[in-house]
Amino acid sequence: MGEALPQILEESAEERSRFIAQNLQRIFVQIYRIVGNIDDAQDLTQEAFIKALQRSGQLKDVRKAAHWLSRIATNTAIDFLRRNSRVNFCEVDELPEALRSPQGEDPEQLVLRDEQREYLEAGLAQLTVKERTALVLRDIEGLPAAEVAARLGCSKATVRSHIANARIKFRRYLERRKI
Repeated sequence: MGEALPQILEESAEERSRFIAQNLQRIFVQIYRIVGNIDDAQDLTQEAFIKALQRSGQLKDVRKAAHWLSRIATNTAIDFLRRNSRVNFCEVDELPEALRSPQGEDPEQLVLRDEQREYLEAGLAQLTVKERTALVLRDIEGLPAAEVAARLGCSKATVRSHIANARIKFRRYLERRKI
């Protein structure tokens, strides 16, 4: 159990492939929620895995590999946004089908799931990059405010402000969309 990730990843290409396959969809979705663009998210997902595999010596506890990879992915996405000072949005229905629907759902479930996703993505699009990133990291990824602040390069008070503003905007969006 105390086996380091580098030892596991160096054992075989099969182990590396398994590690990537187990985390690919989750990391792509995480990055997509931050950058809001499929093409950028695909590139950044690949970049995050390359960084992780190159830095695998930093991880000493395999049980923390998923969290460690999530941090690399988040930092990769945030660095990208800082470098480019932009975010491009695209429609959720442009996501590859394999990333939009888990196996085993019937067509009705798929339609409902797509509608919910579109609804959520439209709400997230109402937020600024920092608000969206803070909200995703805190509420979806479950990171503590201190870690979100470190990743965004701001204070915990600023993170709380971003999250509060994001929740207000999202709540207003939900109220406007009610039938």
